[in-house]
Amino acid sequence: MQRRQVFDIPPINVRVTEHQLVAKRCGSCGTLTRAPDPDGVAAPVQYGPRMAALIVYLYVAQFLSKKRTAQAITELFGIPVSEGTVATATSRAAGDLATFTEQVRRRIVQADLVHVDETGFRAGGRLAWLHSASTGRYSLLNVHPKRGTEAMNAAGVLPGFTGIAVHDAWAPYDTYTAATHALCNAHLLRELQAIIDIRPEDGSWCWAEQARRALLELKTAVDQAKAAGQVSLDAALLDRHTRLIRHAATIAAADHAPTGTLADKHRALARRIRDRLEDYLRFATDFTVPFDNNPAEQEIRMAKVRQKVSGGMRTLTGAQQFAAIRSYIATTRKHGIALLDALTRLTTGQPWLPQTT
Repeated sequence: MQRRQVFDIPPINVRVTEHQLVAKRCGSCGTLTRAPDPDGVAAPVQYGPRMAALIVYLYVAQFLSKKRTAQAITELFGIPVSEGTVATATSRAAGDLATFTEQVRRRIVQADLVHVDETGFRAGGRLAWLHSASTGRYSLLNVHPKRGTEAMNAAGVLPGFTGIAVHDAWAPYDTYTAATHALCNAHLLRELQAIIDIRPEDGSWCWAEQARRALLELKTAVDQAKAAGQVSLDAALLDRHTRLIRHAATIAAADHAPTGTLADKHRALARRIRDRLEDYLRFATDFTVPFDNNPAEQEIRMAKVRQKVSGGMRTLTGAQQFAAIRSYIATTRKHGIALLDALTRLTTGQPWLPQTT
């Protein structure tokens, strides 16, 4: 016996449910009494929660523009949808996320380790900033006109965070002294490689190669130790590689090459490695700390996809709504909830919420 299976979608027809609300006037007092609106049905004509969830899915999760989202719904289901309908569905969905956002914020603040990052995000014709804070279970995205501590304070995570914050070496993160800081080594490797690629004839790039090799060897040693079930690295091995990196950075920081933009940048990088080596190597002294900040970069990468596919957001409010729904999408995915189910719950007015502990 041979089998042949065909997976297909049956013809989709939109179902219209009509509610007839009867009104009666009292013959004695003249009072007019009408049946109450059914739950969630307040307008003469509106789209149901599954249709609204699909609109939000195409616009926020798949990065279509309002125009293309409306066109896709119209062509797929044969019902007219305007750009205004897309905007309204998105705005209503984001408006129901206040409780979700606050609960996720509290859980991230209470976490032992958080990834944070930021990236430019055009909104209202100007450059705004998308900020992210995430753990393995929760994601919180915020859009703010500013990049620095004003925006981070408004996001409400770092001001009260006392765990380990993983980030790049951007200075405003260091102003939150209650947290323990771990710097991203993927960023560091890229900076070291940029120096190596130039390869000045005077050999001033050699320190970067020594630091890069020692860092990668240390990462390999940590990965092997974790795979073997160990909870710490051999002290001698850690000390050897730490000294190699520190010596390389110390030599480069003291370099007396002629002052110039490129030479100054290389010396600044060497000084940062020398002064922040403990934060860079925290992954080797605490196995709960990752080598890089890739989870945070993955959280904000979708902003670049959004701009590439459909351009920036028309307004700052729209960008903030986009970030709120993306937080919901990312968090429900981390909890294994089917996306369309999660969005349908949201457009029903009953979004998924973290379980209380």
